[in-house]
Amino acid sequence: MAKSLAELKAIREKKLNEINLRHGKNGYRVVVGMATCGIAAGARPVMVKLMEEVAAKNLVDVTVAQTGCIGSCRLEPIVEVYGANNDKVTYVHMTPEKIVKVVDQHLIGGKIVDEFTMTIVDGKIVDPEIKA
Repeated sequence: MAKSLAELKAIREKKLNEINLRHGKNGYRVVVGMATCGIAAGARPVMVKLMEEVAAKNLVDVTVAQTGCIGSCRLEPIVEVYGANNDKVTYVHMTPEKIVKVVDQHLIGGKIVDEFTMTIVDGKIVDPEIKA
């Protein structure tokens, strides 16, 4: 049986609320792109380091997950951080070293690490290395 758009929106909202309950009102959901493009670019060590940092720093309000292709293969490895209000920050060209800084500054300190984010100008993605 096909679902209506309203039913699909209700299911999505319910699942987002469940995720928010799991990682706390002020927590984060961190998603790593683990499609073939991400893995080829080095997403696996980024994911491992992220899980290690979250565990070592006992960040109980942080949920770590993986997803398939995020859609910007040339920017892989990509890590997306969702806040409690479901706002999203997309980090690109991530490395295990960069993930440490994101954990310390963003997940613990609440400050976005702008130097690792992508920017959209006139509908086009501007690579972080280019915007500097």
